Amino acid sequence: MPLVLSIIMTFVVSLISTLRSLGPTPAFLVTWPTAWALSWIAAFPTLLIVLPLVRRIVACLVTDPSEAK
Repeated sequence: MPLVLSIIMTFVVSLISTLRSLGPTPAFLVTWPTAWALSWIAAFPTLLIVLPLVRRIVACLVTDPSEAK
């Protein structure tokens, strides 16, 4: 799951930010794949490191319905 999530998220975010910076130009088509690769290289390990902490935070925020009764 972290692999697929990081690929999809970096795809969308790098697409939007590169398009916003350069506009729909030929430079966008050349620049965006590199921006995507660099963002994925940073995002995937970060996701693996942060995921256990996020799970604990979510567990604190969400109540199990079977325990609420």
